[in-house]
Amino acid sequence: MSCRLVFCMLVVPIVSVCLCAQGVQPYPNAITDRQFYAKTPMAPPPANTVFQDPDLGASMVRVTDGNTNPKEPNDFFLNPDSDVNEWSMDDSKFYVVAGGNGANLAFAFNPATMTVSALPGAGAGGGLVIPLREGPTFSVVDPDLMYGTAQKAPLTISTYRFSTGKTVPLVDTTTCGTQPPLVAGPKESSSDTTVSSDDNRIVISAGANSAGHRPFVIVYDQKLGCRWYNTQTGQIGGQWGPTGQVSIPDRYNVNHVKISGNGQFVRIGVARVGFYIWDVTSLNIEPCPVEDVGLRCSGYGAVGYDAYINGPEVLDELNAFLRPLGDLGDMTQLINPLPQPYYKGMEKSWAWTNGVVNGNVPVCGSTYSPKGNEEVNQPYDGEVFCIETDGVASTIWRFAHNRAVWNPKFYWSQPYGSISLDGRFFSFSSSWDLQ
Repeated sequence: MSCRLVFCMLVVPIVSVCLCAQGVQPYPNAITDRQFYAKTPMAPPPANTVFQDPDLGASMVRVTDGNTNPKEPNDFFLNPDSDVNEWSMDDSKFYVVAGGNGANLAFAFNPATMTVSALPGAGAGGGLVIPLREGPTFSVVDPDLMYGTAQKAPLTISTYRFSTGKTVPLVDTTTCGTQPPLVAGPKESSSDTTVSSDDNRIVISAGANSAGHRPFVIVYDQKLGCRWYNTQTGQIGGQWGPTGQVSIPDRYNVNHVKISGNGQFVRIGVARVGFYIWDVTSLNIEPCPVEDVGLRCSGYGAVGYDAYINGPEVLDELNAFLRPLGDLGDMTQLINPLPQPYYKGMEKSWAWTNGVVNGNVPVCGSTYSPKGNEEVNQPYDGEVFCIETDGVASTIWRFAHNRAVWNPKFYWSQPYGSISLDGRFFSFSSSWDLQ
């Protein structure tokens, strides 16, 4: 596999980047040493022009510029949440989010040439508006299909097919029998649509009018029907599986949800608290609180087929831990032993494909300064990278400087990334050194 990672730039333009890796399989052309590579000053390239990172060698292509969203000239753009599938399973399409009006804009992509083009029906600027609410996700098995919730019916899980341009409802979650009942209205909404590796199970968070306030996690099985968990009452119900009270006393609101590739687990994120894992075949909820030093639950993470990876900033900034979703305490350190000197100072975001049955594919991500520094002073500062997860070795593949400058006033100014299902492309957002 060659590593071709596509990157999206935030705040000024959005950029796609293709990385042609060197060193160790599956990215045999990527740099894998621990040397320091200074960041060469570089002006933002024109949109849809393939260029090479001057320091770490990746090939990249910029996706957006000030003309991409004609309804919002000079708009900024951002990557969708790394939990969703931003890429179609054949790499022929991907989408970005317009910051001004929140539109989901899809583009055609040629993985051989890295050419970005307009899809049929796209308007001026080249982006096709996907008629689904925030956080839609591409199917894992059908490159023509997306899942999400309907714009005018935010509690209805729906599909969108590119070839027909039609949105089709799958299930109205107000009919799922939640307690108390979900009622469609201006104060009810949903987001975070993710799917299992066979597309059979779909999860959303629902209720209230924004993330961090929603009480429901709803799993829709296309064969069995609905299953739901009210995180404020602790009640679980639905059309399949055991019903009753959860096994823990914790009550909380939902920030984000993500279903595992095998469809058995849902990660439930809770702002500033940590996260919970729900085994949807049971009433079991396993907490992973940030204050539990032994569980090392802090930091951003990524859900895979049946495991979870996070980087809690233990000793070294790239020190990452893998754990089964069914046993959060069974941790494996991915970089072991940790070489010295230790490197610190960077925050990390992660992306990991959950569509692969063999969950040992590399996890990828990007680092950025939580203080908003533009400088890179040590290896891995401000870089795009992948880490080996199969336990055979501790390879770190290095691809490019992401040139993202974090501004704490704007959450999405961090270089969130998304990996394609085949691991060839990675999209990320960047302010390109504030140029």
